Amino acid sequence: MSYHNMTETVQRQNKVLLIYTGGTIGMGRNPKTGALEPLDFQQLSMQVPEFEWIPTGIDIYQFTPPIDSSDMTPRLWAELVRIIADRYEQYDGFVILHGTDTMAFTASALSFMLENLTKPVILTGSQLPIGQLRTDGKENLITSIEIAAAHHDDGTPIVPEVCIYFSGKLLRGNRSTKINADGFNAFDSFNYPHLGDAGINIVYHEEYIIQPDYSRPMVPHYVTDPNVVVFTLFPGIQDNIVSHVLDAPELRSIVMRTYGSGNAPQRPWLMQMLKEAANRGVNIINISQCAAGTVEMARYDTGFQLKNAGVISGYDSTVESAVTKLMHLQGHYADYQTVRHFMNCNMRGEITLPRNV
Repeated sequence: MSYHNMTETVQRQNKVLLIYTGGTIGMGRNPKTGALEPLDFQQLSMQVPEFEWIPTGIDIYQFTPPIDSSDMTPRLWAELVRIIADRYEQYDGFVILHGTDTMAFTASALSFMLENLTKPVILTGSQLPIGQLRTDGKENLITSIEIAAAHHDDGTPIVPEVCIYFSGKLLRGNRSTKINADGFNAFDSFNYPHLGDAGINIVYHEEYIIQPDYSRPMVPHYVTDPNVVVFTLFPGIQDNIVSHVLDAPELRSIVMRTYGSGNAPQRPWLMQMLKEAANRGVNIINISQCAAGTVEMARYDTGFQLKNAGVISGYDSTVESAVTKLMHLQGHYADYQTVRHFMNCNMRGEITLPRNV
């Protein structure tokens, strides 16, 4: 029996908050230069007369000025958390309009920063501005609002998670990654099933959706520590370059993208550098360069050597999730051993742990 069937009826507001940060969905063409530039939301909403047909009340919060998602920062993640936390009781769900380039980073970060989330937070956007004839923005926006408002008979939301909705797919935010710069199918979650699929009807796959404890409050977190770096192994990687990265005094964590199921070249210098960095408290997280699959460090000798050097498995984490999880944990714990402990925990449905862990 799912948890929502055992709770008391949840009081609903029949309202959703739409948070407009910017991105392609809200772009308009400058009549003088022909270049795309952000519109304010009043101009944007004029492009969507269908708003009047939506049965849910919609309030708007607009970033001023709207930002390109390339300019998203941890400070703005904290601002999004504050917007949601300050208005948490007033709305049934939240929809964030966001540029696609960093949407998966923001969705991952918010999943960690909103502890015991009990309401939907749906990120969406578009590949074409909402005012263009063939835009994908209208469907993405209207369906996201519908998902944010969707609930069971007892009032509990169907999707009390941070999600990305895009091109018919509802994805767990911290499992998502951008896969296409040109097509409408811009996102997918290779290592976790879709939470829902939207066709004529929206079909929710409730067996994959997290059910929170509705008796506990949502706990917002605002502090992050971004002293993380991502580096990718490749044939011919040079020891002097790697040493400069590992020797940075501010460095607290590395997300290392290895080969296949978590393998690295058997170079004594590389293993020695990684071991020295791990011993002085740098967290080194091993994730695969492959879009799908998981790290199994005991499968091959090269992975086993990494484990002996103090490298931690990132299992089937995305880059976006590993980076933002580290930033969140580093913001709360000075002790690297505590950070490592939680990196080996499935905190928000972001990784699949082997059964023996």
